[in-house]
Amino acid sequence: MTVAAVIPARGGSKGLIRKNTRPFCGVPLVSWSIRQAREARGVDSVWVSSDDDEILAIAEREGAQAIRRPPELAADESSSESAWLHALDHIETRGERVELMLAMQPTSPIRESSDLERAVAKVRELELDSLLSCCEIEDFLMWRIGAGGQPVGVNYDYMVRTRRQDLDTRYLENGSFWIFRPSVLRSLGNRLGGKIGLHVMELHKMFQIDTLEDLRLCEVIMRGYGLDAR
Repeated sequence: MTVAAVIPARGGSKGLIRKNTRPFCGVPLVSWSIRQAREARGVDSVWVSSDDDEILAIAEREGAQAIRRPPELAADESSSESAWLHALDHIETRGERVELMLAMQPTSPIRESSDLERAVAKVRELELDSLLSCCEIEDFLMWRIGAGGQPVGVNYDYMVRTRRQDLDTRYLENGSFWIFRPSVLRSLGNRLGGKIGLHVMELHKMFQIDTLEDLRLCEVIMRGYGLDAR
């Protein structure tokens, strides 16, 4: 029974063209997730699922195992769950019995191997069925545009402004990674289910890359925190 890290990385992208292969702190963006997974104690195998030849070549060069994803599972409307199910089937046909799947998002490179290690350990220690990464946030007061085009508070009433220290602790799902048992994915078709846990990461690890501005900001953060040292 193993822990398999699976990184779904499509070749197509509407927001930032070819983002998974773009240079990021000196290497292709997808390389960071592969390296972090390979360096994490307790992760037994690392796989990259892609429809793209260049991405699959990068994966093998970085020491990951490549999974050729069918085009119908790599369209804009395809879910990550469909890619993970395809990857799980592929891995198990290779004879690997998966205890936990560590599903990593390649566009969230601001993480450390220690995040993955602690999260896997937490799933086992607490006998969780699934886990999501998140950041604790304070003063997270949301607004939306309501009827008539007027701003409306989503999670608070601006007429009764609560003190920061009186607010409940809140968590923002940061999209860095999820861990789940294969039975959860197969039975629910979802990355989360059963007994769910949180892995809380530092606030600077909340950012995802969807635009060129995101990429530039994340490079500054990676270098500023010394996470690009390789």
